[in-house]
Amino acid sequence: MNDGETGAARAGDADGPSTARQGRTAAGDVWFRPSRARRETPPLSRERIVREAVALLDEEGAERLTMRRLAERLGTGSTTLYWHVKTKDDVLDLALDSIFGEVGLPSGPDGGRWREDLTALVGGWRAVLLRHPWSAAVLGRPLMGPNVLDRTEFMHATLVAAGFTEPHLSAAAYGLSNYVIGSTLMQATWQARDEETARQAAEEHLRARRDRYPTLAEHGPPIGKDWDASFALGLTYLLDGLEASKL
Repeated sequence: MNDGETGAARAGDADGPSTARQGRTAAGDVWFRPSRARRETPPLSRERIVREAVALLDEEGAERLTMRRLAERLGTGSTTLYWHVKTKDDVLDLALDSIFGEVGLPSGPDGGRWREDLTALVGGWRAVLLRHPWSAAVLGRPLMGPNVLDRTEFMHATLVAAGFTEPHLSAAAYGLSNYVIGSTLMQATWQARDEETARQAAEEHLRARRDRYPTLAEHGPPIGKDWDASFALGLTYLLDGLEASKL
């Protein structure tokens, strides 16, 4: 690598390569960008990059991910890394799609058991997001990878088989997705702290303001309670509403 290449790599290590090298890119572009022709087989694969990126994200969170730190973890130079991925957005898109591959799919859309199939899909999705707590916070980006699309296709096909049509189809899928993301983000955020201490502090805060927040003071904040049971009950309410809308 010559001095010019070294300088270009250093200039973009914090968030990606230099403007001249990366062009105009955005989150999600990795799925639409054609693969570069290889002059030779580089000593690094996209699969290994994604595997190490997920490990780094699991250990330290999305805020600590940089192209330089990922290259160091891979034991390679930034120029070699940029051969496979142009930006940090590329890495996040690939990492997110990779973990979605951990979400199991039921055997196939079945209108007769749509509630069971959606419960299994959503439950698996939640489990994966909690296993990788950085993920829920970075989901507000175009998700067009094959693992995401396979599971999105299954959700929509299941709803169609159950009799949902537009605009109800999109609204139902939107509601289920947002329920998973929102509830998981809240749980992951609180569990990243000392959950018991946070719960006690919140309860004391509300008790001291009982006149203003009587219901919250009586029942407490949704911190440190049974996350699994609350999620399952909330999902039941959501599916009940969807089923009632079909009548």
